[in-house]
Amino acid sequence: MIELPEAFARSTVEREGEPGGAWLAVLPGIVDELMARWECVQDGEVVHGGVGVVVPVRRRSEGIAVLKVSFPHPGNVHEPHAFAAWGGCGAVLLHERDDGRFAMLLERAQMSTLAEVDDGDEVASVAGRIGRRLAIPAPPGLPRLRERAGAWEEQLRRDAEELTHTLSPYVVDAAVATVRELGRVQPDILVHGDLHAGNILRAGREPWLAVDPKGYAGDPAYDGGTLLKSRVLTLLEADDLRKALLRTLDVFAEAAELDRERARRWAQLHALQAAFGGRRHGFRIARSGSRLDRFIEIADHLTELLTDRP
Repeated sequence: MIELPEAFARSTVEREGEPGGAWLAVLPGIVDELMARWECVQDGEVVHGGVGVVVPVRRRSEGIAVLKVSFPHPGNVHEPHAFAAWGGCGAVLLHERDDGRFAMLLERAQMSTLAEVDDGDEVASVAGRIGRRLAIPAPPGLPRLRERAGAWEEQLRRDAEELTHTLSPYVVDAAVATVRELGRVQPDILVHGDLHAGNILRAGREPWLAVDPKGYAGDPAYDGGTLLKSRVLTLLEADDLRKALLRTLDVFAEAAELDRERARRWAQLHALQAAFGGRRHGFRIARSGSRLDRFIEIADHLTELLTDRP
């Protein structure tokens, strides 16, 4: 049986509580069952992401791969649908799937990610080119982001009223306008949904391939915001942070063949949602204390800088 990484086990219980502990107890058996069914043997140390384990394996018939098993959560349901639709174009190949177990056998890429690249323009350009390739007609059954627009607007207004903050009303109004003008009329295009530099891996079949999609149908420019959030800590070192933020979005949009203004507006909405969400729930890397306060401050500043004032 596999040995679960201690950090993964701890974070799963902290996040999911008793259901997380129960799932961890049966997870090694699930992995053993799937490896036997798909004729695999373990071929390296178990690694993990935020919600699942990844086991390097070797198949008797088709060489190396990875077995990924995720915690059974609604947010993980559509990942295999996205991989199946892409068929390896811009993303790792899907070899096998067990949707009931939230498990997939996937093409093995390298451990090195786009986040390790120092050149910020290259990071944004690679992410944009990947995003363009992933933007195909969405299959039926995927969650349509436009159907969430009403809930987004309601939450923004509730947060603005209930939470303690110093953000100007114009910042909130700009995000609400984005929801109304862009969020409610999105196309049926497959988007990754979490396209940040850590979810783009070096690979052998192609230079870079995407992993860990959410699998949404919507506006491809939506992913500009997910990319930018992942770059903020690096961009904080810039002499002119607003210029650096807009440069990242411009390079991403050009490579993805998207409208730059749409990308900026989505990024501003993402930033405000993060600023409010951090106040309510904390961040994955900062749950409380002075560290959480610092990240909320950063999110507020990012939101203000991305707001296009009249």
